[in-house]
Amino acid sequence: MKNMTAQHRVAWRSFPTGPVRAAYKRMVDAGEVRRDDAQVALAAKFDALHESLTSLPPVSVRSDEPTEGSFKNSSPLLRLLARSLAHVQSFLRKKFHLWSFGPPPRGMYIHGPVGVGKSFLMDLFYASVSVPDDNSCCTNDSHKHINVTKRRVHFHEFMLDVHHRIFAYKQEYPRGDAIPIIAQQLAQEARLLYFDEFQVTDVADAMILKRLFSLLLDLNVVVVATSNRSPDALYEGGINRSLFLPFIDMLKHTFDIISMEDSSKDYRLENRADGQSYFWSNKKVHIDNNSKNNMQAQLEKIFGSTASGTEAEIIPVLFGRTVQVTRLNDRCAWFDFSELCYQPLGAADYISLCRRFPVIIMERVPPTGRQSPQRSTTIRDPH
Repeated sequence: MKNMTAQHRVAWRSFPTGPVRAAYKRMVDAGEVRRDDAQVALAAKFDALHESLTSLPPVSVRSDEPTEGSFKNSSPLLRLLARSLAHVQSFLRKKFHLWSFGPPPRGMYIHGPVGVGKSFLMDLFYASVSVPDDNSCCTNDSHKHINVTKRRVHFHEFMLDVHHRIFAYKQEYPRGDAIPIIAQQLAQEARLLYFDEFQVTDVADAMILKRLFSLLLDLNVVVVATSNRSPDALYEGGINRSLFLPFIDMLKHTFDIISMEDSSKDYRLENRADGQSYFWSNKKVHIDNNSKNNMQAQLEKIFGSTASGTEAEIIPVLFGRTVQVTRLNDRCAWFDFSELCYQPLGAADYISLCRRFPVIIMERVPPTGRQSPQRSTTIRDPH
């Protein structure tokens, strides 16, 4: 035991000090988390990125993408000359930033199995970066805290936001190019973008990503992402995947790719908080009515009472769409599996439901494997 403790002390000293590693060490010393070599290594990489943020170049203002209105009465030759000049300006701007500030910090793409600590370490890194004029994120006065605008978002939610911005832009400029304008907006809003659950499943997202990310990098935005998939496995089997492969190449050349694939320990199983989710199987319901009645009573207890005369609620979704909930009260929505999974719903609908209801019940979930026919009920706390 003494030898193991000594080895841990040497391991702690083998990495440069920094706010992420310091916060992680405090949690280990307090017994809040178990020391993990892969997590220690990732904490050191986050500290290196934190240090490099001190030389983060400013956001460059793009002027190379005029609106549709500015070209409306221009000749094709003038449009071509304007765009050529814009490309030259963009090239010179990049060279100026490299000469003045050096290369911007590289982003990080962290992939590995669920529960190995990717998001946990990202939380510590996120807390180590303070927004301007806000010192609430500072955790240790002995470390330098970087003041940078930041945004953390689930990747699906981020792409929904991008699609909504494209939709709004096209309403005003039907023939305009929305992507450069949106990249500029995103860069002005946050210098650091943190993505949870980076996973590409939609062909529209796949077609947008390379150009959007290239523009964000040109604007000196630093991107950090966690994913359960390696870059080469993104959008695997997707429609027209060959058109997406350049994005994967760009990702591998411009980001530090960090693999935690060798970490097999799922720490969520040790630290799961009570009351997050429940699963009840009705396997024995057909022979035991008492079990059925007991389960129904428990569900109704969780659901609570429904006010008399409660009507279906229409939940607004992006792009002017809505989703209807028929069984609900102030804090809970109750669905049949077919209502959520046999209807043309998507990520935007599910995100809107989770924002509206703290608790969601879904019953009559069909078996997902080679099991005897049965039904089940799942209760999930979206928060």
